[in-house]
Amino acid sequence: MKNPLLVLFVFSFVLLLNSCKEQRSDTAQTAVDDNGYAILTDDEVSNLVRRSYQYVAMYNVNNKFALADKGMSTKGYNKGLKNTQLLDHTVKAIARPNNDVMYQMAMLDLRKDAVIFEFPAMDSKYVSLMATGYDHYVNVPLSTTEGDFKEPITLLFYSARTENYKGAPVEGVDEVLEMTGDFISLVLRVMPHANEPEKYKRIIDQINAIKGMSLSEYQNKPKLQDDPIDFPDYGDTDADTYKNNLLEVMQFIFNHTTFDTTNVLDNTILKAFQPLGIIPGKVYNPQDAIRIDGDRFAKKSLEIKNEYLAKMNDPEISKVLLPRLFQLKDKMEMEPMLLQSVIGPIGLPLKEAVYPPVVTADGSSMNAMHDYIIEMSKEEIPPSNAFWSMTLYDTENGFFIPNDHKKYSVGENSGMKLNADGGIRISISESKPADIPEENWLPINRIDQNMDVILRVYAPDLERMKTWSPPKAIKVEE
Repeated sequence: MKNPLLVLFVFSFVLLLNSCKEQRSDTAQTAVDDNGYAILTDDEVSNLVRRSYQYVAMYNVNNKFALADKGMSTKGYNKGLKNTQLLDHTVKAIARPNNDVMYQMAMLDLRKDAVIFEFPAMDSKYVSLMATGYDHYVNVPLSTTEGDFKEPITLLFYSARTENYKGAPVEGVDEVLEMTGDFISLVLRVMPHANEPEKYKRIIDQINAIKGMSLSEYQNKPKLQDDPIDFPDYGDTDADTYKNNLLEVMQFIFNHTTFDTTNVLDNTILKAFQPLGIIPGKVYNPQDAIRIDGDRFAKKSLEIKNEYLAKMNDPEISKVLLPRLFQLKDKMEMEPMLLQSVIGPIGLPLKEAVYPPVVTADGSSMNAMHDYIIEMSKEEIPPSNAFWSMTLYDTENGFFIPNDHKKYSVGENSGMKLNADGGIRISISESKPADIPEENWLPINRIDQNMDVILRVYAPDLERMKTWSPPKAIKVEE
């Protein structure tokens, strides 16, 4: 006969276990297996990755800029980085950087206090200031396309959670900007006029005159000390985050981002992660959290990455998507958001820059086992009101291709030479052809490596862009 006390104990334990499961389901409705892993269909995994890609990409980019101990990093939040040289192949913080402008960067922690920036007037034909948080909605509060930087200007940045500032006017501040996140990257792009030595020196002096400070310091008060914070690990690649700590990262992002539930993309990301127990304001506890199959999520992220790289290199698809990239929150859609997050975050909206790809004439992938020629007549030169450039990358990572000449792009700052009739002939090759000027040569290494070429057209002539098409790369027959 069974021991009645043992039967009672087992029965009570089962009731307690079921009660715990019911309490857990109040905030996390996703079913779990015996090991605590979420039971998800392929469609559910795909939806979670697609909805979160913008956040994962920007979390990794912004925190590399702020927290990496080497390379292009401010070495902390509420710090800045001034660049007075064009970038080279050692830059790994972001996919598809450019070699046309000099990035001036500040990483802001807006939790405790607002931040003030004073910008001088600048002589460059193209300057723009971009601000974005982990949500990857792009704001460009200042640009030469809008007539800015002709006079000095002072800006204030804060978020809905900034403790010491709630939006009141501040004497001496020209513009107040509420950001959607507590952790923000500010990127100032400055065309340096590198081939005009005197102008180049003036622009460097103007860059060095930029000032950033907390609101308290601006008002001659003691600087408020930022509260300590532990950031979840960022990934070297987006797939790393999907594999290792997606839910922890998303909980952190949810707690430091302003969401608008009337906005389609904001609403769907909140709904997608709520069944996994990730909701704004919650403290992430790995002991209680639902677990996910990181390998499965990483694999899906790579599939989506390859899907959108293919779309970027499809002229018909990219022609539709490119004008819709890097918009404000109320103008962003899912497809362009995924494309911009995959090909290289923190780009500029249409009125500031256009990023058409240069593909091969025969439709094949560009590979470093072959040489290529890109040619444009005077009439085919990109329609820009500022300047244009053409940059070469490896497809897999989106980085500059290393070479002894440190030549990664053709353009007004990195060097180019037009021919007698105003056109240009550019070579992508292991050795420089005799008939190609040094300025127009993009060196490659003879290895099996797929490559991408991206044009950047700054301050594009949008009317002429309607009928203009990017050139094609012609493979050189051996």
